[in-house]
Amino acid sequence: MTQDELFQQLKHPNPNLRERAMLELAEIQDETTIPRLISILGDEDVTYRRAAVKALGVIGPDATVPLVEPLLNSDNVTVRGSCAKALAQIAVNHPDVPFPAEGLQGLKTGLNDPNPIVNIGCVMALGEIGTPALDILLESLETTDNVALAVTLVNALATVGDSRGADVLTAIVNDESADSYVRESATSALSRLELVNKYKRG
Repeated sequence: MTQDELFQQLKHPNPNLRERAMLELAEIQDETTIPRLISILGDEDVTYRRAAVKALGVIGPDATVPLVEPLLNSDNVTVRGSCAKALAQIAVNHPDVPFPAEGLQGLKTGLNDPNPIVNIGCVMALGEIGTPALDILLESLETTDNVALAVTLVNALATVGDSRGADVLTAIVNDESADSYVRESATSALSRLELVNKYKRG
């Protein structure tokens, strides 16, 4: 199949065919593949857009730096949100490859995006990256006054499952001046974290 045909197949109603097209695109990619996938991230066709996000995730770290530019600079909130999701997919699909520093920096900046689709998407991507993103998550939790973002950060710390995150969550639970919703979230995140650690030790 040509690259053009594979791009057409990303729109296919059959998820197996879309999946196959993603894998093939990643295999035969050239210098046009990543920019072309990124150009779909604002597409009105949700299936096509999601397939592009996933395909970028399959391609992996090479797509990180090209995704940061539109994540931070696109006027289109759908594009920015899709970039955050694609960076999360890269972390999910390539857990053994160190996540590029430019990607971490881009996601850190993206936490300040005024739109919750974007800033929460960035937190979720950082949560998937895990320990290398821990400092960014902890620093943001200390500095944000956005309750919805703080709750998402708290949940991301539980996902990362690091003892430093647990210490911060414990401090929030015990801080009576903290927002009650954030404290509640920290309480449930802590119990999840304990389960995760028990399972790891299991």
